[in-house]
Amino acid sequence: MTTREKPKELRRGWTTGACAAAAAKSACSALLGGGFLDPSKIVLPRGEAPQFAISHRESGEGWAKACIIKDAGDDPDVTHGALICAKVSHGQNGLRFLAGEGVGTVTKPGLPIAVGEPAINPVPRLMIDAAIADVLDGHSPDFDIEISVKDGEALAAKTWNPRLGIVGGLSILGTTGIVRPFSCSAWIASIHRGVDVARALGRDHLIAATGATSEATARSLYGLPEGDCLDMGDFAGGTLKYLRRHPVARLTIAGGIGKMSKLAQGAMDLHSARSQVDFVALAEMAGMDKIAKANTALEALGMAGAPLAEAVASRAKVQAEKVVRGAVAIEVIVVDRAGAVLAQTGF
Repeated sequence: MTTREKPKELRRGWTTGACAAAAAKSACSALLGGGFLDPSKIVLPRGEAPQFAISHRESGEGWAKACIIKDAGDDPDVTHGALICAKVSHGQNGLRFLAGEGVGTVTKPGLPIAVGEPAINPVPRLMIDAAIADVLDGHSPDFDIEISVKDGEALAAKTWNPRLGIVGGLSILGTTGIVRPFSCSAWIASIHRGVDVARALGRDHLIAATGATSEATARSLYGLPEGDCLDMGDFAGGTLKYLRRHPVARLTIAGGIGKMSKLAQGAMDLHSARSQVDFVALAEMAGMDKIAKANTALEALGMAGAPLAEAVASRAKVQAEKVVRGAVAIEVIVVDRAGAVLAQTGF
């Protein structure tokens, strides 16, 4: 008899905002004559107090700079291992945030930061402000804070930033300061920000696709720019619920037969680990008993052909409409692996 091994507990990590705050605190201490703090300890919004090792430090007349290597724990974060730096210099009228190398600038409305501002989100700004307050010791709280990320512009190409109109680098993010492995919160937050930007720009038709092929097909049908596309992935529920509260006129949902079958059956998380195709239900949907013995949705499609795709698209539309409750007009497109349209409901 064997005993089941206890699942490994995934290690959490720290956001870019937390790293930037700790780096800024260390640099500010050095600027004010107290030397670089290493480790640099900060208090996060929920009371945690992590310490960060300083990997690089330098200073000159009227400025000091400290850097931290981001540790995202066991999360597959694109910024894991990135060098997050804060250069602090004397300024006027409180804190002024600057985008250094590898940190983006906001160019579209709809984000929580104004157009023209460095893409340093509100909570990281507050975290930096609080961290610096710890070392003021009576000094004036007037500083210029330049945040930079080594190779940040290249890393940003792997994120949603280009679609959101953040140019030149990454965003400095984090609402709790903590990265929770595979929580998917950052992905869903990016979907929400995509909706916000589209609404601010007055866009009335968005595409929510499960992958690159289905997105390309839907874009080609309507000639929409990349910025009008939401990289929905598996998060149908997170997308639709946000659109119910922050609606646009029309939404095209596009995906392959497998994920659209799950949506048709009422699943709102389309990941293979969290929802499965019900082949008995799929057989009833297609009116073909033998589909109940299929191993994959693709195999079922091979048995039933276009009528199954059309039934799936129609049912998926009904399920999506239940979530948005009339706030958004919905259509569903089912595409094959080559990008050909198998079914399209229309609005």
